[in-house]
Amino acid sequence: MPDGPDYAALTRGQLALLDRVNAGETGLAVLDDIVRLARDVLGALGAGFVEYSPGHGRIIAATGTCARALGRRVPRGTVDSCNDVFSGHIEGGGGHRVLGAPCELGGLTVGSLHVSYGDDSGEPTAEHRAVLQLLAAGVGHMYGNQAGLPVHGDGPVVAALADGLAVIDRDGVVQLWNPAAERLTGRTADETLHRDLPFPAPPPGQVLVHRLPSGRRLKVTAGDLPRTPGMRVVTFRDSTDQDRRHEDRDLFVAVTSHELRTPVTVIKGYADTLTNHWDSLGADGRQEAVRVIGARAGELARLVDRLLSATSDDGGDVGSPPGPFDLVEALRAAAAELPADLRGRLVLADLPGELPKAFGDRDSLATILTELATNADKYSPGETEVTVTAAADEATVTFRVADRGIGVRPEHVERAFERYWQGDNGRLPGAGLGLYLVRRIVERQQGWVSLRPREGGGTVVEVRLPRA
Repeated sequence: MPDGPDYAALTRGQLALLDRVNAGETGLAVLDDIVRLARDVLGALGAGFVEYSPGHGRIIAATGTCARALGRRVPRGTVDSCNDVFSGHIEGGGGHRVLGAPCELGGLTVGSLHVSYGDDSGEPTAEHRAVLQLLAAGVGHMYGNQAGLPVHGDGPVVAALADGLAVIDRDGVVQLWNPAAERLTGRTADETLHRDLPFPAPPPGQVLVHRLPSGRRLKVTAGDLPRTPGMRVVTFRDSTDQDRRHEDRDLFVAVTSHELRTPVTVIKGYADTLTNHWDSLGADGRQEAVRVIGARAGELARLVDRLLSATSDDGGDVGSPPGPFDLVEALRAAAAELPADLRGRLVLADLPGELPKAFGDRDSLATILTELATNADKYSPGETEVTVTAAADEATVTFRVADRGIGVRPEHVERAFERYWQGDNGRLPGAGLGLYLVRRIVERQQGWVSLRPREGGGTVVEVRLPRA
């Protein structure tokens, strides 16, 4: 461990970050730079950032020795517990010294920033800790500015523990602003009192839904204050989760009807052809019609399974009891089961002859590879290859699916795992469920999955499973 931080690098790095922010860059791209800056300034071997959600955390940015933990879901806990997670999953396994600092906003911890050192490093100085805390505070400010963060949209930046309450006069100027209103909107009483209400107030008896800059939604009602002419009471609560459930229900109906229409139409069309033109088709024509019906029925069955899994609370049961299995053999078998057009594009490049056994559900590899290959096929030109590689380290067995397609923007690498989300503005066909299901299946097996742009263009999806 260096004797002290590199303050010259810190100054240069912060100026460069300021230039990027002033140029309009936000979100994960800037966060990645802060993580790299922490590693360089503090002379660490690696660095990473954990974003907290109400129930858990996830490593959404990592570099150096911490890079392979990218995408890892971690239990929601203290900074020390996240230090332990990083120590157990960075390259080389345990024995690393990891320092962490919380990223806070208004008394709420939105994440934590960590740096790792080798097991032979010395004790960190107060300067090391102070610089790490400074950089962590900078991340907290990014969350406060809603600058493309939180990545997952469900972080605790805005938390509603009770209804917000405001009293406004006849001109809409705020005269009372309770603590719950501060928590819901992120605006303090000093910032709000004697100023205009920061959102429209509906007429008495009506309900208005107001969207905050963070993306959270407030359901707002208003009424006249008794015995106080000209004064009105405005109450509001966070309705984001309820609205999202309604939207998910409507979207599920729309997606289901759209996705089912094509295979059902084809099956019905060929069945009608067989019924009405059996004799004129001949043996070859009948055989082709039956083949198409069978293929489309298989697609329909897989689609129904995906839709049911995507809408269940637990994601469904793992296909078979977890146990040791040969990842390379399972990948080859799964590739052989792909549809012919996908199988023709897939290249199992340089798969090792011997690889430590993975621990998990072997049967799930067919689903995982099918989803990843289908996704790569959809977003990359038909003349390019989709490559599959595999490797192992001290704790995990890994395989990667890489394409030469349109790539993925840094701010979308986590959104791509959201249910129903689609890249390319949804212009391409699909339900937006593939990566969502892959992450759920992999995490049920104590593994994790991450997505990143590929050098030279395209996308790489990396799946890590525990070693047996």
